[in-house]
Amino acid sequence: MGLLYALLIGGLAGWIGGKIMKGGGFGVLINIILGIVGGIFGNWLFGILGIHIASGIVGDLITGVIGAVVILFLAGLLKK
Repeated sequence: MGLLYALLIGGLAGWIGGKIMKGGGFGVLINIILGIVGGIFGNWLFGILGIHIASGIVGDLITGVIGAVVILFLAGLLKK
């Protein structure tokens, strides 16, 4: 169940991250995949920095969106 939860939250975070990063040009599916990767990255980064936003679904979603935006930004730099 944990993997399904991570995929759903990561997918939603990627979709939201794609809306925030307008003009990314990757499309919905790639944004969702990058959102899943961004969620993992966001959890790792916040863990290293000792940042805890909130617990539960809201905290996981916020962390995932921030991670997704960073990953989408970096992917946009590599695309150019």
